[in-house]
Amino acid sequence: MNGKFIFAAAILAGVYSAPASAQVVIDMSLITCEDYASRPPEIKALIAAWMSGYYSASKNLNMLQFDYLKRNTQKGIAYCKKHKDDTLMSVISKTAH
Repeated sequence: MNGKFIFAAAILAGVYSAPASAQVVIDMSLITCEDYASRPPEIKALIAAWMSGYYSASKNLNMLQFDYLKRNTQKGIAYCKKHKDDTLMSVISKTAH
């Protein structure tokens, strides 16, 4: 019985002492138009989808409408071309409807 306990304790010790995987935290409120423009297309799509979900949730909307996502993303990109230092959140507040 003591052998099983020692074995189980060793396994648990190994599991809990394993290095944790790195986690990246991004403050979405700090992303500027210039930051967004410099990202690869797949990251831009991810950011746009996240922002769309964030603002939809703030309006208590529970559906994602891709035509609005596309239209609002295009409006935001056009605005960002002239306002590179603005944050994406402020741009979305000004341009999305």
